[in-house]
Amino acid sequence: MAKAEPAMGTLLQERNGAKAKEAESEEDSSGGVGLKPTLSLLNGVTVIVGCIIGSGIFVSPRGVLAHAGSVGMSIIIWLLCGLYSMIGAYCYAELGTSIVRSGADYAYMYEAFGPFVAFIRLWVECIIVRPCTTAIVALTFAQYVIEPLFPGCQQPGLGVTLLAVICIVILTFVNCASVTWATRVQDVFTYAKLIALCLIIITGFVQLGRGEFEYFQEPFANTETDIGEISLAFYSGLFAYNGWNYLNFVIEELKNPYKNLPKAIWISIILVTAVYVMTNIAYFTTVSPDEILGGAAVAVMFSKRLYGMFWWCMPVFVSLSTFGGVNGILFTTSRLFYVGGREGHMPQILSMVQIQRLTPMPACLFMGALSLCYLASSDIYALINYVGFATWLSIGMAVVVLLYLRWKRPNMHRPIKVHLAWPIIYTIVTIYLVILPLYASPMETGIGVAIICTGIPVYFIFVAWSSKPKVFTNFMDKMTIFLQRFLMVVPEEKKVE
Repeated sequence: MAKAEPAMGTLLQERNGAKAKEAESEEDSSGGVGLKPTLSLLNGVTVIVGCIIGSGIFVSPRGVLAHAGSVGMSIIIWLLCGLYSMIGAYCYAELGTSIVRSGADYAYMYEAFGPFVAFIRLWVECIIVRPCTTAIVALTFAQYVIEPLFPGCQQPGLGVTLLAVICIVILTFVNCASVTWATRVQDVFTYAKLIALCLIIITGFVQLGRGEFEYFQEPFANTETDIGEISLAFYSGLFAYNGWNYLNFVIEELKNPYKNLPKAIWISIILVTAVYVMTNIAYFTTVSPDEILGGAAVAVMFSKRLYGMFWWCMPVFVSLSTFGGVNGILFTTSRLFYVGGREGHMPQILSMVQIQRLTPMPACLFMGALSLCYLASSDIYALINYVGFATWLSIGMAVVVLLYLRWKRPNMHRPIKVHLAWPIIYTIVTIYLVILPLYASPMETGIGVAIICTGIPVYFIFVAWSSKPKVFTNFMDKMTIFLQRFLMVVPEEKKVE
């Protein structure tokens, strides 16, 4: 929040002249040090698919089934979650092409409602959603990596946690080192996770061909009728779809965003919805509902029944899937913190770019460190409820921005303009998803509300209060300069039009 000395960028470039010139040689003549538009349409698709397909499809089936009550209702919820995500993504296509700024929800709320609401959104992402999600996915990665070593045995908790730490540390380094490395990791591991799910789907079709549809004979038996429980089932399902809006966070790095953003969104959501629904159908051809409710590793149970001595291939593929999921979250979230620092809502050091790598290194390191803190918790399903409440409240507010801007700025340039029915439907469903869990799961959602509210005093003390004591501002200036020298980072240089 405190500003660094304005001459710091010049000082660093003088002290590291050769390195700075090398970085400058990679820039075009109209730009300075900053993030570059290097992501193609394919990269955009793999970022979205890679962020969505992480641990959710391997963890959430248990949560969806537990709150839905029946096989048929759980399949319907998976399909409805996909449709809900598709409507949201359609609305985000208008927002992303109208307000072409990295930061997605944060940038849109800042544009419409000003700095306070935007900061609360940033606070929710910073304190709850992103680091919590990264911890969940990293823990799932570790559990599946270690599964072949402990078949049928209790996994060592410390070993799982250490593997999750290693996963986050390695991928933080990759994201600090190179945008190209990060996108290549995302591409490769996205293909790996799709191979894993295609293997499950193909096997499921073979099982159906053999007449294995016992659990579909009475698909709606024991269906839950409590709408509060159904909303919690949606939370688990939507957790698996979480990430469909992540490309909007890096839109400044996307080539031809007006064309590629909507294409990437549509391709990704349709692909993921089809894969998720068919994967859950495949699960129920082999694993009983009671077995799914009794253990979270449904993909491992599935592979042990059908692949014989090669059952271990499934934990390996799931590990690859979750590894890529962690990478995608780190990549996109660091850009959110980068934009927050650029707007003065987070420490200024987070808005700086490494002069050699041209990556937002401080923001990547901050996100990695924060994610490590959440590994102290092992209750994945409580974490999912925290994430669900905060996520859908925030995304719902972003869609309200679309309605607000239609009212306040009817002549705003909109390369994509959705029918008003879609944001209205999305907002109504979001209200349901936010309010009903307060009744069905008051403890988790209450904690989520409390954490969100902690952002209010933080905003007024560290952002809105301009006349801070000089000792505080001097300390922040010195810390910023020290970190600049240590990390060799400088503020982004604005492009000259």
